[in-house]
Amino acid sequence: METTSFDITVLMVITIVSGIGAQVLADYLRVPAIVFLLLFGILVGNDGLGLVHPNLLGEGLEVIVSLSVALILFEGGLNLELRALGQVSGSIRNLVTVGTLITLTGGGMAAHWLGEFPWPIAFLYASLVVVTGPTVVGPLLKQVSVDRRVAALLEGEGVLIDPVGAILAVLVLNVVLSGNANPLELFQELIIRLGIGAGIGVVGGWLLGWSLKQGQTLSEELKNLIALAAVWGLYDLAEVVYSESGLMAAVVSGITVRTVGVPEMRQLRRFKGQLTILCVSVLFILLAADLSLESIVALGWGSVLTVLALMWIVRPINVWLCTFNSNLNWRQKAFVSWVGPRGIVSASVSSLFAILLTQRGINGGDSIKALVFLTIIMTVVTQGLTARWMASLLQINSSAATGAVIVGSNPMSRLIGTLFQERGESVVIIDTNSEACEQAKKEGLRVYQSSALDPNVLEEAGLESIGTFLAMTSNGEVNLVLAERAAEEFKPPRVLALYPRDPQSKASANKEKVQQAFIPDVPLKKWNKFMENLEVKLGETVLKQPGLEFQRAHLQALIRSNELIPLLIERQGNLQVLPASETWQLDDRIIYLLHDPKPKLLKRLSGSQQSTLTLETHPVVEAVPIPTPTPKEKDKEDEALEEVPVE
Repeated sequence: METTSFDITVLMVITIVSGIGAQVLADYLRVPAIVFLLLFGILVGNDGLGLVHPNLLGEGLEVIVSLSVALILFEGGLNLELRALGQVSGSIRNLVTVGTLITLTGGGMAAHWLGEFPWPIAFLYASLVVVTGPTVVGPLLKQVSVDRRVAALLEGEGVLIDPVGAILAVLVLNVVLSGNANPLELFQELIIRLGIGAGIGVVGGWLLGWSLKQGQTLSEELKNLIALAAVWGLYDLAEVVYSESGLMAAVVSGITVRTVGVPEMRQLRRFKGQLTILCVSVLFILLAADLSLESIVALGWGSVLTVLALMWIVRPINVWLCTFNSNLNWRQKAFVSWVGPRGIVSASVSSLFAILLTQRGINGGDSIKALVFLTIIMTVVTQGLTARWMASLLQINSSAATGAVIVGSNPMSRLIGTLFQERGESVVIIDTNSEACEQAKKEGLRVYQSSALDPNVLEEAGLESIGTFLAMTSNGEVNLVLAERAAEEFKPPRVLALYPRDPQSKASANKEKVQQAFIPDVPLKKWNKFMENLEVKLGETVLKQPGLEFQRAHLQALIRSNELIPLLIERQGNLQVLPASETWQLDDRIIYLLHDPKPKLLKRLSGSQQSTLTLETHPVVEAVPIPTPTPKEKDKEDEALEEVPVE
């Protein structure tokens, strides 16, 4: 039956709708998107409803796969945090080089001995699964917040190993087809392709970054499209110069553009991220639709054991050997060993190989594709769904990071810094005012007299390993900009800022990254004045039953009347700056400032000339309703109420 343009149109529409639907469902349920992409692909494919037949695309499928993977890898390179990669660069280098060889060898042995594949086909399978991939690792790390070095290691490995694995797979395929298995020639071919791709990527990425910098008159939309055209142009150029070098060019060009620093980098990354989601959705639906469930079942239990050996024997050996001399602890290494899901590069290359092997009359193409997809399914489902639990078990959640970097040296910020420091947590104050910095030093705080807009200062302050960034200068708009930049560059677990409750300001804030500190519209100058005039008390209260709701309402009433401002919250032993949007829970410990306008004469008579504040409980804050008392309890209550000061 002849294929018409209408058939292809329907195929692509169903593919896109299915892919985006899978992404939405995965985002709602907070599971890796690839799980539903594979399910939806099989559902609409040949073994399901029969709505999508990728073979109708003919050679166009290979074109879609190639250009999509190039864009995905460019976006991966663009998102790499080079500063964070520097801390684990040795481990990444080992994983991409020695680790590739370990996985190739171990995976091949497992496929031969457990899956009963012939040696050539076994090593071809192993070459296809040496990669992890940013399309799976990236979304997984967004859902599971882990230690920054662990995240950098997994992201760097996923992006950089993809072109290496793809080129290696092509070389192994050539060995299978030609029978020439000279290791030295294979290594030379690998290095040549990687070198040519890297060279084209560096030059092309620099030219792209320079062009985007110079094109000040171009609109943001046009710049994004220029970047898209450049990525595909560089990929095609590299392929023309030397086949299979295009993926390396795509990765390196993305890293280079990030290094050059484009003014609209945030918009560019957002645009490329959206395209990447679309590409991943389309590719997985198309590739899974062509998958035969019967071929997976026909593999037998030996193939399941092969994948388990790859996950629980080969991967741990790989990680522990490649990170032997690193400063990662055993918990971090264990998590990296556990997380190694395979993604789009394995799926796409194996699908193309299956077609090529079948065309050459070589048996095993469909079996390899089925085994690769079985590997993707097992690694994604097992590791993706258990990663959060494993991170908690190993205690490497980024939310467990402590300490604070506070921008703005004023009485309130120094008080917060002191409270953190008294718990043994690292605190750094950053301010441009010399007098304010000197005052912070006198109070025993670590200080940097500089602008927080300088990323080098934030790096020197240790923001990469600190849990909280708090911007609380007297300028709310500046605070918002500082917080957004810190969140973008360093990704600390908690980013807070004082900024006005202005619709435009609020719209510009990324709510997922920057939270409003304390309460909306904090009158910072007023409270700093109160502190300078010794008109405050530092207090704490624990939310308890009975009377929890009344206590909440009472505190909120004090806040609305500007008599109290909450600063910190301690929950389950963790002390944090209190976000304005936080819902107070039972057993929360709230640390606050209470306005205490004591007459100046009384202050002089009492000798209260020092600014030291000590934590205490205040009856006016602690007042909560209790059940109807007995007469005896009523007498005690009356005595207690007489002690409540009248403000």
